[in-house]
Amino acid sequence: MTTALITGATAGLGAAFAERLARDGHHLVLLARDTERLHERATDLHDRHGVEVSVLTADLATEKGIVALEERVGDRDRPVDLLVNNAGFGNKGRFLDVPMADELTMLRVHCEAVLRSTAAAAEAMRERGRGGVVNVASVAAFLPRGTYGASKAWITQFTQGVAADLAGSGVRLMALCPGFVRTEFHQRAGMDAGNVPGWMWLDAGRVVDAALADLARGRALSVPDPRYKALAGLMRLAPRGVLARASTGTGRKYGPR
Repeated sequence: MTTALITGATAGLGAAFAERLARDGHHLVLLARDTERLHERATDLHDRHGVEVSVLTADLATEKGIVALEERVGDRDRPVDLLVNNAGFGNKGRFLDVPMADELTMLRVHCEAVLRSTAAAAEAMRERGRGGVVNVASVAAFLPRGTYGASKAWITQFTQGVAADLAGSGVRLMALCPGFVRTEFHQRAGMDAGNVPGWMWLDAGRVVDAALADLARGRALSVPDPRYKALAGLMRLAPRGVLARASTGTGRKYGPR
């Protein structure tokens, strides 16, 4: 039996990862800020799937929270075999409309927490000669648009680089870059996503299935769904100036209002 630790585990992709991994027989460590919701989720998964589920209340926007995550994934006596860095959020508004404190919090959660937890987990995994890390990014990583896209681009580049550095060690790393997923993400950010076309939405469970399949194949980058694979390919080929203008227009059409 292996153990997976999932951040942002009570909703959205984090909850979908927990559901799938519990169904597959993995023990779980669920990390989020809401203790009551964590325990409800843990009890439900344990009762339905018969796996051990522990909880870790931590706010990854704080030093204390990041340290708690580092210590747990690096614990040699209670090894974590798979780390899923899913915690994240969006800010409503364009650059200069969003308070600098909120921008810095995003960088801490999306970048610093991912950097430090990946390092702690990968070091322990390399000693054992096995393990995996999935860092959840976004197709926004391929667009020049604001702090959110920049932080997701950092996750993507960082993860692919570390995957190359640790090749042959038994530790697999993968950046997951989904598009619009039906979760609580937009609602929590106060964004109106009602004008996003239906064809652009993905099911969280299917995203997780595709991600775990790609991880098993040893891929360092996963873009679930053929539609988004095609879009990502086009974004990589388009001139940056054209892409920036298109990104701004798309943001105005489908972004927060």
